[in-house]
Amino acid sequence: MELPVISNNAPAAEGGGCSSSGCGTAPDGLAHLPDHIRAKVQDHPCYSEQAHHYFARMHVAVAPACNIQCNYCNRKYDCSNESRPGVVSELLTPDQAIKKVLAVAAEIPQMTVLGIAGPGDPLANPGRTFDTFRQLSEKAPDIKLCVSTNGLSLPEHVDEIAKHNIDHVTITINCVDPEVGAKIYPWIYWQNKRIFGIEGARILIEQQQKGLQMLTDRGILVKVNSVLIPGINDQHLKEVSKVVKAKGAFLHNVMPLIAEAEHGTYYGIMGQPEPTQEMLQELQDACAGDMAMMRHCRQCRADAVGLLGEDRGDEFTMDKIDVMEVDYEAAMVRRKAVHDAIIEKLEAERGVAKPKPTDIPAGSRPVLMAVAGKNGLVAEHFGHAREFLIYEASPEGVRFISHRKTELYCGGMDACGDGDVVEAGASESLLDRNIRILEGCEVVLCAKVGYEPWAKLEAAGIAPNGEHAMEPIEEAVMAVYKEIAATGKLLPQADSLKVA
Repeated sequence: MELPVISNNAPAAEGGGCSSSGCGTAPDGLAHLPDHIRAKVQDHPCYSEQAHHYFARMHVAVAPACNIQCNYCNRKYDCSNESRPGVVSELLTPDQAIKKVLAVAAEIPQMTVLGIAGPGDPLANPGRTFDTFRQLSEKAPDIKLCVSTNGLSLPEHVDEIAKHNIDHVTITINCVDPEVGAKIYPWIYWQNKRIFGIEGARILIEQQQKGLQMLTDRGILVKVNSVLIPGINDQHLKEVSKVVKAKGAFLHNVMPLIAEAEHGTYYGIMGQPEPTQEMLQELQDACAGDMAMMRHCRQCRADAVGLLGEDRGDEFTMDKIDVMEVDYEAAMVRRKAVHDAIIEKLEAERGVAKPKPTDIPAGSRPVLMAVAGKNGLVAEHFGHAREFLIYEASPEGVRFISHRKTELYCGGMDACGDGDVVEAGASESLLDRNIRILEGCEVVLCAKVGYEPWAKLEAAGIAPNGEHAMEPIEEAVMAVYKEIAATGKLLPQADSLKVA
């Protein structure tokens, strides 16, 4: 069976690329897990770096209330211009959520996962959350169910989670030390009263750890999210990783703090610095010694729809869904055919061992490269990219490191030059900002690069490369790495040299 289209007129990658090797892990990046756990997560887009290129997910915003306050959080409703957790365009009732899920699943057959992640805390809204899950279990049995929580109310809801066949739970755990927690959480709402400071953080940590243990004891899979906050928990997260692994969490997702002042969070208003890309990678690598690390997280909105890295929510607002006619029985037949075709392709890729590169001199240093990629290919023009995928090439091969969000500065031939205009009150142009975001990368691979960005990239010490358009990403990255190796600039005595 031919693999169906997985995005707006974009076919799935035909091989190679990030998807072929689990984005920098081993060919089966989850191979360390027991078979029964790996079977549950290897095709889950939120857990598998390989599957997220093919399977889609959606969140429904049915949980407005929250029982803790985080210094990095400011929930916004009726908001379409921000992409971060806690933001939604529409709050839904459970009945509206069901209608939306069925419509999306019928229209996007590769959507396999439904999660409730806010915009508040799902378990602070148990009636709305579990009513939604109950109806979905009955009406859409082919969709996997997930829930994300801060963990404060988790222990009292573990039985209900198991009852509704929710076998994937995400807990946000930013600390295991109350003194660190007091710098992150001003207060919690516990047993009908607000509790502040260290005492509130202590209760939250105890509940999180208790709930985590209860879930894993029941065989429910747990991923732990942690927000990296420089100067607050940056070193402490290594201990968090050890603790949650000991209690049975199977995956750790260390995410960078988002603290832009315009978002209105406490950290943003107070000028708390965000982590650098180097800081995030170093911590992820340090924690990877304790457990599997997730590196492809997009810190999704609470109403995200589509593949990771895209958001098709505007196509499925309630006014549009209300006029749709959905035959979900018929849709399930098509969905099964799509899922079977994707799984067949994934299984074939997992069976291919990736050899180490040849012709790379011993002792060669690694090189970071930014890729304007789509569906596993070098497919985007530099000025059209809204994010760049960051890869590391080394004598060991190619591994996916992270993604970096950028702003669209080129809207077409007539608008491309506008990207270099510095708006009133701004300190730099969009083009300059996007190039700054790529700091640390020595090469940027794109389908095409214009004259103006080409010159500015070179001035910033980043070599633009448009020679590998529409090639699988990993093959292109390794080809460029070998080209650099042939110049001798990867050897220790050439560390100070830039890529020509």
